Amino acid sequence: MTDQAERLREIVQRQREITEPLNLGVDILEERKLELTQATAKPATPARVIAVTSGKGGVGKTNVAINIAIYLRKQQKRVVLLDTDFGLANVEVLFGVNPKSNFGDVLSGQTSIEAALTIGPLGVQFLSGGSGLTALSDISEEQMSVLTDSFEFLDAIADVIIIDTGAGVSKSVINFIKAANDAIIVTTPDPTSITDAYALIKTVKDACGEDELPEFKLVVNRVDSPAEGIEVYEKLGGVSGRFLSLKLGSLGNIPFDQHLVRAVKNQQPVSLMFPNSDSSRCLEAIAHKLIDVKQAHSPKPSEKKKGLRSLVMRLTGR
Repeated sequence: MTDQAERLREIVQRQREITEPLNLGVDILEERKLELTQATAKPATPARVIAVTSGKGGVGKTNVAINIAIYLRKQQKRVVLLDTDFGLANVEVLFGVNPKSNFGDVLSGQTSIEAALTIGPLGVQFLSGGSGLTALSDISEEQMSVLTDSFEFLDAIADVIIIDTGAGVSKSVINFIKAANDAIIVTTPDPTSITDAYALIKTVKDACGEDELPEFKLVVNRVDSPAEGIEVYEKLGGVSGRFLSLKLGSLGNIPFDQHLVRAVKNQQPVSLMFPNSDSSRCLEAIAHKLIDVKQAHSPKPSEKKKGLRSLVMRLTGR
């Protein structure tokens, strides 16, 4: 594994010269693409891709994403967190880390994905959000191939890839959700938040083929009581089942907690700053319910069509 990791680092560093508009021959490009494919191939199961999303902003989506990542790291999982809320970069703010590169730099070909990864608390690797999506439609076929292979690199170094999407129903948000095995919908008991969460679920359902649908799971944030969270789940789960023929799973609830507010102000995950707080205990329960940390993820046949390679194909319009 050490030799393979060293080989991966060497190959990804070499990608930078391919992403630049150089007149490299087709044979050289194909050779390097083959090298990367062989080097990143691993006998273990592919990384599980989890999208954390919401119908509207301000519901605590990023807090859910980073604390799930922290708890999975505590269970010795290799975790990569992608901040795809372009332009806002909330992950780096809540981690209190200033990255040198961002997602936009990778997508535009300015840097390799390995060089852009930043180490956060407990060794969580994350890729900061950034701008740059508008230029994707104009990239060359050679650059697009390098991008797709770059994202496959993440599958070789991670057990779990968590995507913190933007809020709402934009095309890029839907594409990130479609690339995931699981979609965690974060909402609050506020009626507008519930309505927007349903609109997001419906939009994803309408945009997906039968083999593209992720497993939808709900987290209700800032509840006054567990009963309130159950009520929201039953309401949203009921309409999703009745009108969309879609089963909505429940991951649990998170209470309104001043400890979480203080952690945000201090730019630290609440699970590290206040590990015994009510919100931390609930987030830990959510993480354990989301994934059985004692067993490897066994993908369904349909999951072979998912992942970050298909995501880049969608983002580039290919």
